[in-house]
Amino acid sequence: MNTPSPSSQALPQYPESLWRASTKLPTFPQLTEDITVDVGIVGAGITGITTAYILSKEGYKVALLDAGSILQGTTGHTTAKITTQHGLIYDQLIQTLGEAQASKYYHANNEALQWITQTVKELQISCEWQPEDAYVYAESEQSAGKLQKEFKAYEKLAIPGLWKEHLPIPLQMKAAIQLPGQAQFHPLEYLKTLVEAIIKAGGKIYEHTTVSNKLEGDRPFTVTTLDGEHHMTCQHLVSASHFPFSDGGGFFFSRLYAERSYVVAMKPETPFAGGMYISVDEPTRSLRSASWNGEQVVLVGGESHKTGQGICTYQHYENLEQFGEKVLGNKGIPFRWSTQDLVTLDKVPFIGQITSKAEGMYVATGFAKWGMTTSAVAAKLITDQIQGRDNPYSDLFSPSRFNANPDVKNFVVQNANVAKELITGKVGIVYTQADELEKDSGSVVKHHGKRAGAYRDPDGNLHLVDTTCTHMGCEVEWNEGERTWDCPCHGSRFGYDGDVIEGPAQKPLTKLS
Repeated sequence: MNTPSPSSQALPQYPESLWRASTKLPTFPQLTEDITVDVGIVGAGITGITTAYILSKEGYKVALLDAGSILQGTTGHTTAKITTQHGLIYDQLIQTLGEAQASKYYHANNEALQWITQTVKELQISCEWQPEDAYVYAESEQSAGKLQKEFKAYEKLAIPGLWKEHLPIPLQMKAAIQLPGQAQFHPLEYLKTLVEAIIKAGGKIYEHTTVSNKLEGDRPFTVTTLDGEHHMTCQHLVSASHFPFSDGGGFFFSRLYAERSYVVAMKPETPFAGGMYISVDEPTRSLRSASWNGEQVVLVGGESHKTGQGICTYQHYENLEQFGEKVLGNKGIPFRWSTQDLVTLDKVPFIGQITSKAEGMYVATGFAKWGMTTSAVAAKLITDQIQGRDNPYSDLFSPSRFNANPDVKNFVVQNANVAKELITGKVGIVYTQADELEKDSGSVVKHHGKRAGAYRDPDGNLHLVDTTCTHMGCEVEWNEGERTWDCPCHGSRFGYDGDVIEGPAQKPLTKLS
């Protein structure tokens, strides 16, 4: 499929995050020697950086390793809402896990919100910090009924929400829940300061350092670079790499699923009156303000779908453009981007010791689009576990937990979906030929009688890859909006040339000639 021609000049040709475009981040070397530290952290997004910051403050010798550049993954492509209002989570948690666990979820995230607030003040971080109220709103009568159940959950848990029938901005809605005292910020400006503090405290950061998922022995852990050339030895090992870089016997590929969502940064014709918004109805719509070159922009987000299983991905951006224009008017869109989030079967992140037997190895994953607060929850919880301190939220977030309801049902549903995608990808008939592709377009094609992935770049060069995902053998699909190959089974993503962008896959797609 060729890239559609936008109906206007509003949508940029290529995806780029506002946060990354407006932040000059430091660069760090590749690991080219053997090192020994107290705590090794794999993954330099918000979770890894926050964990390294807290540990380095407490005197630990810390090293952060990232397969690419710091903050280039989900953290660099978030909407950066710092809130305990995670959609319709609380009624669901009461129904599936009980009132006590639902209360813990709220208090853990509220403490994280307060910790981030205090950290911004303590370090005097210039990060466009803005206190904002959060709103979850319903457009239909059916969704308003779900919202009423959520509001009753707020009352049970003493969450200070307010029932509203009008909003500060012109959204079509039946009702909303307002949660005062939340916040938004520029995530990379915030984290840039934490990175500086880590380095000042003696911490080490290494970029472009991919590590093997095979660990040598028990504690102390020896982590080896993928090329086998260099090692990191540590007493404690934290997997903060979005999808766990090492499974640790936790079978995370079967207990997590990946979703993509989309954002356009739009210059509104009508000034944005403030607040952070997310809809109950599908497809999800999310709104918050930001700034670019001294002008107000509104981040219009949503259009979630399982990775590799969406419509032509460019259309998701067009849908958001149309929604934003209808609500606020559109004077132009300087940025568009997408992101990927992992979701657990019960919607509660996996945070803590990776399995009950893997002492000293920790994981943080499955944040389900709410990584601003849950990253701080993870950093504080893992720090407590490393230091042998009790944490009141360990049982709620334990990666070893099993909740019969809803884990069994969702396990069956999600893995049935994986099986369906595996079979469908293998038996699908391909008609397109590689020589039919126009410049800057990609598709699954027929090459030498077999299925292949092809992308013809703007210069006319053809890039051919084997479409079999190197994780577990599913067939990847072309993502037109991002120029990537996405796996519909477990969410691995590859560049148009086959290089790994995101795991669980570690090996690139095979290049074809």
